[in-house]
Amino acid sequence: MSDQVYFKPNVVIEPLVDKWYAWPHLISPATAAMNLSGRHMKIMNSFIQAPHIHAAAVKNPKMKGGPFMDIPTTRVEEVKALRDHTQSAYKEILDFSEDIKSLDKLLAVHNKGFSFNELYEKIPERLKGMVELVYDLNNNPSFRFFEPLLYNSNLYNESMQSIALFITENDERPFVLSTPRLEETAVLHLDLPFRDKGIDLLSKMKRIPSSLAAIKATLNISKEQESLFESFFTTEAPPKYERYTGDRVRMRYFGHACVLVETKEVSILIDPVVSYYGYQHELDRFSDIDLPDEIDYVLITHNHQDHVLFETLLPLRHRIKNIVIPKTTSGALQDPNLKMMFNNIGFQHVIEIGELETINFGDVAITGIPFIGEHSDLNVQCKVCHHVKTGDFSFLFVADSCNIEPKLYEHVQKIIGDVDVVFLGMECDGAPLSWLYGPLLTKEMPRDMDNSRRLAGSNFEQGKHLVEVFNPKELYVYAMGLEPWLEFISSIKYTEQSHPIVASNKLVAYCKSKGMEAERLFGEKELMYELETIN
Repeated sequence: MSDQVYFKPNVVIEPLVDKWYAWPHLISPATAAMNLSGRHMKIMNSFIQAPHIHAAAVKNPKMKGGPFMDIPTTRVEEVKALRDHTQSAYKEILDFSEDIKSLDKLLAVHNKGFSFNELYEKIPERLKGMVELVYDLNNNPSFRFFEPLLYNSNLYNESMQSIALFITENDERPFVLSTPRLEETAVLHLDLPFRDKGIDLLSKMKRIPSSLAAIKATLNISKEQESLFESFFTTEAPPKYERYTGDRVRMRYFGHACVLVETKEVSILIDPVVSYYGYQHELDRFSDIDLPDEIDYVLITHNHQDHVLFETLLPLRHRIKNIVIPKTTSGALQDPNLKMMFNNIGFQHVIEIGELETINFGDVAITGIPFIGEHSDLNVQCKVCHHVKTGDFSFLFVADSCNIEPKLYEHVQKIIGDVDVVFLGMECDGAPLSWLYGPLLTKEMPRDMDNSRRLAGSNFEQGKHLVEVFNPKELYVYAMGLEPWLEFISSIKYTEQSHPIVASNKLVAYCKSKGMEAERLFGEKELMYELETIN
């Protein structure tokens, strides 16, 4: 092989934490501790005790997305070894999660409404100085973390982070929240913290050839790893990205909530979850080769794994000039700070945007728009939709917003006016609260209560009202988890009878009856817009 090589387009860079697929709640130290004990340890212990139950569950479509390992029952000893390693190597982190539960119990029996002064002495030792005890205005007790202190303690352990490299030819992978990544003959595990510049150098080689010997030295590839590592490279150059230079606005839909907006001056990528890999497939899709060499602004709507996907973001890091994230300083366990997380994993130029705050650059303005929904009624501030305006033309990306209180967007419309194009998420069933936030709960939630609080977007009536408020010329339903490359992180699989499909069909039909362009997006879509009027 020539020493000047490219990284193959169908090589996955899969980020892992303690051999589990990395998502935001495995980075922030407090949520990571709770997921380690309340999700990973529980699932591993369950599999070790009854692997046959897991094997049966993963074959049952109704159990999709449940806490069941998609691993052969013959590999129980490997799971046991991972469990034992987690218990011994990360004992301090597991103990920290127990301290959080102890503090919660302490607050539950505190003489409600009276001063916390004496209670500070009873806080578990590991938590002392890391939390503030607080009341709301009705004297309900709680606590908040000083999150920067957590990142600067032993609780943020970069040795837990690694990447797995492997070639993929399809969209099939085990569900990420329930299945760790064990050793495989065709998978190369590298112990690299996510901030490591070697990840950037490797990712650059998808477009710019570089020395094979140099990248091996940078990543400390051993003799035993050389053969597999070299199989990830080619001398064949990829297709060259052609920058958009026209006078209109080009919109490209990359699947789920990922949309690229380009003018000849600027590129804006929203919620980058990309079918990144150049393998053969039946469904047309944009991939990495369709993204700009430099992305001016990446916009993140909220802190869930189908909107903050490290598998896409880490390889794009060297191409992202600015990343715009929702602002929070709450310190609440369920509401970790995204800016701290991105800074700690190597992202620069992270910009926080609050509700109805605007970022201006050239002829483009990005405004943060408030939204309700998708967070099961938890007090989460780290969420914001985006109004993108270039010249007199505007897009509204409302992702997973649930328009449960129509007055909210009536107030917003008075400030930003009508919009030209609305992108609306309509995953209106949603998983129950415990599916994502269960490990953060310190006591069991009744099933009926859990099922009443869903991670849900807008239904037909809520979507219809939003359309009537903003009076768009076009509506696109997106962020539905429909694409096959989303299944391993969302576990969603709809039929034509599924409520989100029925509801979105109804909204599309309603909009068309009003003379609007409307469609539920799937796979890929490209549209061109004049800056004054829709073409």
